[in-house]
Amino acid sequence: MKQSTLVKLCAAFMSVGLLAAPALAEGDVKKGAKVFKKCKTCHLVDKEKSKVGPHLVGVFGRTAGTLEGFKFSKAMKESGVVWSPETLAEYLKKPKKFMPGTKMTFAGLKKEKQIVDLVAYLEEATKKPE
Repeated sequence: MKQSTLVKLCAAFMSVGLLAAPALAEGDVKKGAKVFKKCKTCHLVDKEKSKVGPHLVGVFGRTAGTLEGFKFSKAMKESGVVWSPETLAEYLKKPKKFMPGTKMTFAGLKKEKQIVDLVAYLEEATKKPE
C-alpha cells in the first residue's frame, strides 16, 4: 500500500473517531448509572475486585484481556483492543459481533441513548483514585 493511501486511511479513521466523541460526551451519567444495573451482577466499578466479569476500575486506556488475575477468553486476550469510549460503545451494542469468541454472555444494548449514557457513567465511575 502506498504511503499516501495509508495516510489518507489513517486520517479518515481519526476523523470518524473525532466525530463520534462529541456524541458520547453528551451522555447522562445519572441515566447511565441506571443502565449499569444490568451490568452490576457481573462487574464492579468502584472496587478492584472481579466477579463473574472483570472489574472496570481504570478500564479506559486498558488493553482488552490484560487485567491481572482475571481469566479472559482467547479472543479478548488476542484482540488488541484498547478500551476507549468509542470502542466500549461499539462493544456494548453487540459484544459477540464486536469480538467473536468473547465469554461475555450479555447480548448488548439496543438503544443508542442507553449506550451513550452508560459510557458517560463508566467514564466517571471507573476512574482510578489519584
